[in-house]
Formats: sequence, structure tokens, C-alpha cells
Amino acid sequence: MREFLIAAVAGYLLGSIPFGYLLVRIFCGEDVRSSGSGNIGATNVARKSPALGVATLLLDAGKGLAAVLFIRHFFGADPRSLLLVVAAFSAVAGHMFPVWLNFRGGKGVATGLGSFAVIAPKSILCMAGVFLLVVAISRYVSLGSVAAAALLPILAWTLGECTAAAPLALMVLTSTLIVWKHRQNLGRIRLGTEHRLGARTP
Repeated sequence: MREFLIAAVAGYLLGSIPFGYLLVRIFCGEDVRSSGSGNIGATNVARKSPALGVATLLLDAGKGLAAVLFIRHFFGADPRSLLLVVAAFSAVAGHMFPVWLNFRGGKGVATGLGSFAVIAPKSILCMAGVFLLVVAISRYVSLGSVAAAALLPILAWTLGECTAAAPLALMVLTSTLIVWKHRQNLGRIRLGTEHRLGARTP
């Protein structure tokens, strides 16, 4: 029980580091939450600065990866153990609901990719391919994110990377949270008002 508590707390604290918010505040002197989608993730940060958007993407993925690698090293856990999935889920939850920003965080895509890269690397590669394909066809980053996130547990189970009931259930919960975080984007897609990649922001 102790190790699961440590994994949850460490994952949450690492995941809750709001890199997008910090980068825009430091380099632009602005609150990224006051413009665009109001999100602290890479897509919204990129509207302020493409370079900062790339940095946010890498740092958000990196903090998820760091959370899982830390717990794996600290406890010598198997890559597919429930303990690592707890750390991964907690990192994503920390990014979505950071205590430092009154629980108003990002949508968890990059952090999720980094978190599950150790646990289900083949699934993550497939997800990246799906994301790129959907975005290339639709030019909706949000739609690509939703499609990739929804496929994570299906791919992990199909490819044999996560077949035990408890880790798989937590992976399903992670995917569900990411999709839920995109509910407003999906609504705007239905209305035709969602921002398309490459389109000018009014």
C-alpha cells in the first residue's frame, strides 16, 4: 500500500508542474490561460510562440516519463506493473488538475504519451501514427488527440502490453479523462468553430 501511495503522490507532483504556464509567464509576461483555449498545453502555448509550444510539448511529455521512470527505479517495478500505471495515471491527473493553478490545468495528451511510453511503447507509437493521420486529414489537433487517447487501452490490450484487469481499468480511466477534457473541443467541431491547424486565429 505504501508504494502505491508514493507512486500516486510522486506522479501527481511531477505531473502538476505547469510548464506551459511557466514558459509563457517567463518569456512573454502573460497568463496563457487568458487567451486562446485557456489551456496550459502545447497547442495553446504555440499560439503565443511556436518555440515555446514545442518546449511545452517536450517538457509535458518528459514529466510524465520522469514520474514512471522514478517509480520504476525506486521500487524496481516491472514495466507493466500496476504500480507504474498508478504513477502514469497520477502524472496525467496532476497535469489536468494542478494544485498550483487552482486545479485548472491541461488536457493530458503529452503527459499521457510520456507516462505510458515505458509501459506500452508499441501502443504509444501506434497512437502517434493515428494522431498524425487524423490531424493531417482533419486539421483538428483536438480530434487527433481524442482519437489517439481513446485507442490507448484498446491498443495496449490488443498488443499484449496491458492485459491485467486493474492496470487496464486505470488505463481506460486515463483515456476517458483525456477525452472528457476535450468535450468543449468536440462541441466546437460539431458547430464548425474549432480552430484548424494552419488557420489564422481571428
